[in-house]
Order: sequence, then C-alpha cells, then structure tokens
Amino acid sequence: MRDVGKTFANGVTALAGFSLDVEEGEFLSLLGPSGCGKSTVLRMIAGLTAPTQGEITHASPQAYRGSGRALDFVFQEPTLMPWATVYENVALPLNIANLSPAEARPRVDDAIARVGLAAFAGAYPRELSGGMKMRVSIARAIVGRPRILLMDEPFAALDEITRFKLNNDLLELWRSLRVTVVFVTHSVFESVYLSSRIVVMTPRPGRAFADLSFDTPYPRPAGFRTSADYAANCRVTTEALYDAMGSAAA
Repeated sequence: MRDVGKTFANGVTALAGFSLDVEEGEFLSLLGPSGCGKSTVLRMIAGLTAPTQGEITHASPQAYRGSGRALDFVFQEPTLMPWATVYENVALPLNIANLSPAEARPRVDDAIARVGLAAFAGAYPRELSGGMKMRVSIARAIVGRPRILLMDEPFAALDEITRFKLNNDLLELWRSLRVTVVFVTHSVFESVYLSSRIVVMTPRPGRAFADLSFDTPYPRPAGFRTSADYAANCRVTTEALYDAMGSAAA
C-alpha cells in the first residue's frame, strides 16, 4: 500500500497517506484506537472497497493463482447461517466454487478438525458457544486454502479465557498452514502475543505511526505471557500507541 487515502461519501476521511508492506508468511497486527481505519485497511486489501488516493499492489500476483483462494476474511461476528450445520457452513465457499461433494468433503473435514470441532460437525450454530462459532468462522475461511487471511478483531467479544485459547489455536493454524495473516486488534497484549510484527496507527485519519518487530521465537509457550520479554514488548508497544495518540492531538 502506497500513500493510500480513503474518504467516504459522507466526507469522513478514514485514512490519509497510509503506507504498508506485508511480507509473505508473516503475522502482522494492525493496532490502533477505534475509528483509525484498521478495518478499512483490511477491506481495501480484500478488494471490498477502493482507495480514494494511492495504490495497492501485489509484488507477485502469479503466486496467488492456482487451486487455493488468494485471500479470505474473518469478521468480528461469525456470520454463520443459522439453518445450516457446522459442516454446511464450512463447506459454503467450496459449494460456491462448484466443487463436488466428493472433492469438498476431505477439505471440509480437515478444516473442522483443525479448529477442534470434529465432534460438532452436525451441530447448528444455536448449539454452540461464542468461541465455537468463531472457530467455525475460521474453519470456513481456511477451507478455501487462502494465501492471505484477513482477521478483523475476531476475538473481541469473547471472554479472556476463550480468547487466550483461540490465540494459541490461531498461532498453530498460522504455523501449520504457512498463511500470511493481517490481524486487526485494539489489544496491546493480544498483538504482542500473536504477532511477528505490529503496525501502530494514529487516530483518524489513520497513518502508520510505528512499525515494531520482536524477535521472540515461535512457538510461544504458555509461560510467555508472564515472561520478562512479553512484559517488555507490551511496554514498548503501549508507549508507541500513546505516542501515536499524542501525535494526533499535537
């Protein structure tokens, strides 16, 4: 993304002069206050909305052609079809792509197993907890074998225990699938735990204020959240976020 700006029809400028490079295979978090344009960035990467200024390009678009989808999106709400089972919800992208049931079944079964819901393939959304619904949403996103996974605050509405568990599961998925993740969050703690890189954004109009990389290796064990490295990284990220907020007020 190069000098990207976005002004909506109502006159609100969500982004101005926003530039970002996303490297293949990284776990990148966009961190910033509400209304800073984080979700707008995701929607533009996905092609759901066009920039008003600037350009968005991919260095090697041919690498994203083939049997897999270029990208998929996990929204803040699971947006499941209430009349369909877990299996049917996850199979939806493959049905749209006109895969035969025989071709789709192993991929759907694999996606459901990867999110730990193999025993609930025949359940309906009303029978699932909030965390389980989000797992279904993630399974539906990965069943198409995307190269880029865009995630817009997928765990924001969940309790802390469920959120921690899903953070761990997401990292395992990211490492096993070798997918590029762009993850939107308001949480310093979540961004530091998950990310190989964090871009801190200013309040609206959003700009990239700080680009933080941490050398903490993966996998990150359970004790990482109570480690000195984690605390230090959270402090650096918090300071960057405060500075970004202050830059808008200056």
